Amino acid sequence: MSNETNNEVQAVKDELFSKRQHAAVRMDAGEMKSCDQFCAEYMDFMNTAKTEREAAAFFSRTLEENGYVSFKPGMALKAGDKVYLNNRGKSVILATIGTAPITEGVRLCAAHIDSPRLDMKQHPLYENEEIGYFKTHYYGGIKKYQWTAIPLSLHGIIVKQDGTKVEVRIGEDAGDPVFYITDLLPHLADEQMRRTLAQGIKGEELNIVIGSMPFKQEKGADMVKLGIMNLLHEKYDIIEDDFLSAELEAVPAFPAREVGFDRSLIGAYGHDDRVCSYPAFRAALDTAAPVHTSVIILTDKEETGSDGNTGLRSSYLKYFLCDLAECFGENGRHVMSASKCLSADVNAGFDPTFPEVLEKNNCAYVNHGVCVTKFTGARGKSGTSDASAEFVGEIRRILDAQNVIWQTGELGKVDVGGGGTVAAYIANLDIDTIDIGVPVLSMHAPYELVAKTDVWAAYRAFKAFLES
Repeated sequence: MSNETNNEVQAVKDELFSKRQHAAVRMDAGEMKSCDQFCAEYMDFMNTAKTEREAAAFFSRTLEENGYVSFKPGMALKAGDKVYLNNRGKSVILATIGTAPITEGVRLCAAHIDSPRLDMKQHPLYENEEIGYFKTHYYGGIKKYQWTAIPLSLHGIIVKQDGTKVEVRIGEDAGDPVFYITDLLPHLADEQMRRTLAQGIKGEELNIVIGSMPFKQEKGADMVKLGIMNLLHEKYDIIEDDFLSAELEAVPAFPAREVGFDRSLIGAYGHDDRVCSYPAFRAALDTAAPVHTSVIILTDKEETGSDGNTGLRSSYLKYFLCDLAECFGENGRHVMSASKCLSADVNAGFDPTFPEVLEKNNCAYVNHGVCVTKFTGARGKSGTSDASAEFVGEIRRILDAQNVIWQTGELGKVDVGGGGTVAAYIANLDIDTIDIGVPVLSMHAPYELVAKTDVWAAYRAFKAFLES
């Protein structure tokens, strides 16, 4: 073909074919600077809030600093008012009242603030051959072998017999001790390495080393256990039975760090799903005068199926929206029916080392923007809400109008992948809902990887939606 014909064909391709571009090609120096600044603040948040309780406390504290007040059913509200609800210290809802009538619905973003981790059992403390341990039960979907031989920190609360609450956070600050799960040396692991990868480390082998010194160097049974319990009694004024009413979580002690010579990536524990919750939260703070009332829900228990009264299978979101509607003398059911939601949750980024599990035309790529996922679920779209074509088209128009960098993707090949989000539980309230979030590499590992440009794109997407 002649050069003229080639140029004509290329022009038609450019007009008709989908394009996939690295975000750096589309972002100018000014936007890159804004992206870097936003991600630095995100990294600070990640180091501050490693558990759902710490995230909820951070969000509540920041909301009050920004003029949000505690929501009360029946309170008088007007455009510009800012309210929030902290649900049992584990989830948060915030709302900024818009200028449009509440009957036009709200713009809702939903993200979760829990992450895979190791929870302490009710009777965690024991001694074995003069080493002290905590027994654990893993929370969420993990590869158990990844949690051995790494430094762990301990976070949570202990509620004593008299109701006094003791907060625990050990292993994050310079000078703090850390905790550890042992693994076999390769010289002696021949039998272990014959296990399947899933059974390489079993759940009951995830025992955390917490000490090895006996009480006052005395001999006898459980002297190491007594030494540890004595230290805890001196520091926290607790006894062993207080573990019965405790929520203690072991998480990786790694801080969030920039990754790569070019610092383009962020490594951290808990990107899933705080990499969506923080941008959604910031987008709400930065949308001071929305047309439609903006509502952000930062929820708990997603990693274990969203059950419980702080998870989205419960009714606390529905109750909040109904109470909000009643503040204006309107019916909550009608408000929900008119509402629209971005279910803000991560998706799997394409990993060139493991290409066989993803279908290249329908997966997300790091540095290609926030990922819009029409449906989730697994094997026949089981457990998904599957957003309508009309709503997908609306989201396309909103994002394109604001030049947001975005892409589409699904979680793995058909019959290979799949995963659930909170989208279905919100859609079941008769709310138009679609998933949108940041592509993640090594999802559910103790240290996950995301691209800075994608974090920034998520923030811009949520802001564009809340302003629509």
